Amino acid sequence: MNYNFNNTLIDFHLHSFFSADSDESPENICKNAIDKGLSGICFTDHIDFDMVNEDNSRLFLFDPDEYFNTLLKLKELFKGSLDINIGVETGLEPDKRDRLNDFVNNHPFDFVIGSSHLINGIDPYYPKYFEGKTKKEALDEYFLSIITNLNTLSNFDVYGHLDYIIRYLPESMVDSGTKRYSVIDYIDYIDEILKKLINSGKGIEVNTCGYRAGLNNPNPDFDIIKRYKELGGEIITIGSDAHNAKDVGFMIKETKDILKKLGVNYITYFNNRKAEFMKI
Repeated sequence: MNYNFNNTLIDFHLHSFFSADSDESPENICKNAIDKGLSGICFTDHIDFDMVNEDNSRLFLFDPDEYFNTLLKLKELFKGSLDINIGVETGLEPDKRDRLNDFVNNHPFDFVIGSSHLINGIDPYYPKYFEGKTKKEALDEYFLSIITNLNTLSNFDVYGHLDYIIRYLPESMVDSGTKRYSVIDYIDYIDEILKKLINSGKGIEVNTCGYRAGLNNPNPDFDIIKRYKELGGEIITIGSDAHNAKDVGFMIKETKDILKKLGVNYITYFNNRKAEFMKI
């Protein structure tokens, strides 16, 4: 497939009604991507085995045959107007390794995001995760769980929304009205995570949903992105993590411009699980 991302405005993290936490149609996502001037997108709907959505009505699973049939039709429908890739966001948990490997290996995904959504069985999206913990204890447990995941699972291309937990800090852990934390306080964990990713040829995702969650930065924090680069990391994708059409492409251009100022010269996209680099 010949890609021509001339303006490098691409969104490589998108959810549709194939995800348990979205009701949006894939076609609406494509139309909004075109309206917003994007040249390419990648659908990355959720696979989190045994996890249910907020009202316990749907598992975070989808039928891969239906998924590919729907998205391949859209690739053809929008051919020449929008390049569409087919990916997946997998929820990393050590006891799910074999199931995740089977799922990913048996389907022709272009791109796989590996994300930590459950920390010892609890999603920090829910206040329950923080109960009885100090801010440091909550973050220590979070980063340690990522290290455990990375010691066990490797069948993904980039690690998704590192420091995702910051979006959901309870009011009691918010300093000066801002959801922030000091990266340096957790640098030993962060360095270990980044080195594991780099040494295994994995990238990181810059996820702009952080802005929508009230942060002044994407996930991960720009300091982590700089550290990834300092340690020799080169693979960086950008995604909005949109769960509805209106958020497609959210802050992609602005974030790309900031990355360039940080010395990031290339954005990565994946086709058939192979990384390709586009100059910013």
